[in-house]
Amino acid sequence: MGAMNEGFSSYYDATAGRPPRKTLLAALDRFGSEAGFAVDLGCGDGRDTGELLRRGWSVLAIDAEAEAIDRLRARDLAPRALLDTRQARFEETDWPRCNLVNASFSLPLCPPEKFPALWRRIAGSLAPSGRFAGQLYGPRDGWAGRPGTTHHDRIAVEALLAEFAIEMLEEEESDAVTPRGRPKHWHIFHIVARMPPVR
Repeated sequence: MGAMNEGFSSYYDATAGRPPRKTLLAALDRFGSEAGFAVDLGCGDGRDTGELLRRGWSVLAIDAEAEAIDRLRARDLAPRALLDTRQARFEETDWPRCNLVNASFSLPLCPPEKFPALWRRIAGSLAPSGRFAGQLYGPRDGWAGRPGTTHHDRIAVEALLAEFAIEMLEEEESDAVTPRGRPKHWHIFHIVARMPPVR
């Protein structure tokens, strides 16, 4: 196993058993008892996918790492019939129209030159009243300037959300650690946003 895979193994080990992200839970609460079809971008080993399945949602879980998909499929998730998986970089794949695009801490890993097309794909795939839930990183984040990552200031975030009704937009800045225990300054936008009911 290469060094990159070892790195992801340690990440999955460190995050195993953690609860679903608050942005996903907030989005699901706004859907109420309604279940639909969700796309989980950068699904990892299923931290959020498992909650979607538990609530009766059909899920297409996408991740670039084979180990993520293997770990997800090895989990005791039910109902299994509602789960489809795909190993792919999310900026290089398409997905069907959906009610929810969930992207917990994954979109900042899209290269800047590919982000605009990815965001158009996300917005364009959402059905009327569909929602986006996820995070973007701000310019003061400790990973700002790291090759292959994308960061947005608040004005840019609000511009991305111009066609949405914003249901959550929380800006967080703190000194903490990564899941692997490394010190990091975090500058994060936590987002839940809904498409108009008629498009």
